[in-house]
Amino acid sequence: MSSTQERHERGKRTLLDQMGGPLGFVYSTVPVIVFVAADTFLSLPLTIGIALGTGLALSAFRLLCKERFVSAIGSLAGVAVAVGIVAWTGSARDFFVLGIWASLIGFVLTFGSVLARRPLTGVVWNVMHGGEHPWRSDRTLLRAHDVATLVAAVVLGTRFAVQQWLYLAESTGVLGIARVAMGTPLTVLAGLVVVWAFHRTTKRLHGTAASSSQGAR
Repeated sequence: MSSTQERHERGKRTLLDQMGGPLGFVYSTVPVIVFVAADTFLSLPLTIGIALGTGLALSAFRLLCKERFVSAIGSLAGVAVAVGIVAWTGSARDFFVLGIWASLIGFVLTFGSVLARRPLTGVVWNVMHGGEHPWRSDRTLLRAHDVATLVAAVVLGTRFAVQQWLYLAESTGVLGIARVAMGTPLTVLAGLVVVWAFHRTTKRLHGTAASSSQGAR
């Protein structure tokens, strides 16, 4: 495998690792399903305890499987904060507040980066590859990252709009279903577009560098 291909594969693995790996998507939905199911039949204190216990068990399992410490503990921290908010407000629907507002912040960052002509996916790619590539001067690559970042913005914006509407309607059960349905599937879709943009950028810039190096000999 060439050095360019190795860097590309390493970049894809790094991106996937940051998301907790393939099973990270599954693990993120389990506490949500458990919380909604428990809330349907049990009191709020019991629901909180079961959701927190589930998050703790999943994190312990992931650590035993030698997953990255940050990924395993991060998922537990998210559940702990969510149930902490529920315990404070006394409302089950507030389990989803953190994710709803995280989606809004993500939308603002991604869409704002496109408006600023510095699409976030391109910035991330450049950082992952040394931070010295002139990717913004290439219109083809800039458009590719505009598309990838806009797809991420649409996913995040849609997720916020739908879940905030259900939150205001106090539809906790449906909100849980929406959280799961709009979680992994849409994240994978956006991730595929981002990987496409990463691959195109790696191939174009590293290919150009290799050609220039050969021409100079």
